[in-house]
Amino acid sequence: MARYREAVCRLCRREGAKLFLKGDRCYKPSCPIEKRGTQPPGQHGNSMRRGKALVGYGQQLREKQKVKRIYFVLEGQFRNYFERAARLKGITGENLLILLERRLDNAVYRGGFATSRRQARQLVNHGHIEVNGRKVDIPSFQVKTGDQIAVRESSRAISHVEGAWSTAAGRGRPSWVQPGDGEMSVRIGTLPVRDDIDRSINEQLIVELYSK
Repeated sequence: MARYREAVCRLCRREGAKLFLKGDRCYKPSCPIEKRGTQPPGQHGNSMRRGKALVGYGQQLREKQKVKRIYFVLEGQFRNYFERAARLKGITGENLLILLERRLDNAVYRGGFATSRRQARQLVNHGHIEVNGRKVDIPSFQVKTGDQIAVRESSRAISHVEGAWSTAAGRGRPSWVQPGDGEMSVRIGTLPVRDDIDRSINEQLIVELYSK
């Protein structure tokens, strides 16, 4: 997914749901899901929905692909997260989603500095984000309780950042992301829990897929 260069709206239509990959456009009537519904992309899109409903492996695979696309991670990265989640105490599926939520690019998106995770990843890669006063340019960096995340002072005038920050309240923030101590900053108040994460995700299907 990190190297995906095609129209990302096709991914939402393929999964039959909004994945919020396009930022502000996902909230407007111009969103392809709003205009075309959940019909898959391509000339055979209609026929793809006429067969039997996905069951078993097909259903498990689609759920994995959906979550990979939501968080914009590659297959190898995703499997590493799953293996790490399986080693942690607790429910493997929930551990997996929490590890993905704790990625710095996701925290930047959740904090309101970007309107999509893809845009947030670019901000991190280009060195516009600080964690506890130090520049961090690794999107997969795992945030922890008490971390202060902020846009670097020299980057606060970037139009995309200003626009995202000014509309962040309207998009909403999860309870684990709290106001920070400085300008354009947020604080990780607690670690995310399952209730903070998209309820449409069925993580148990992913666990079943990797457990085969």
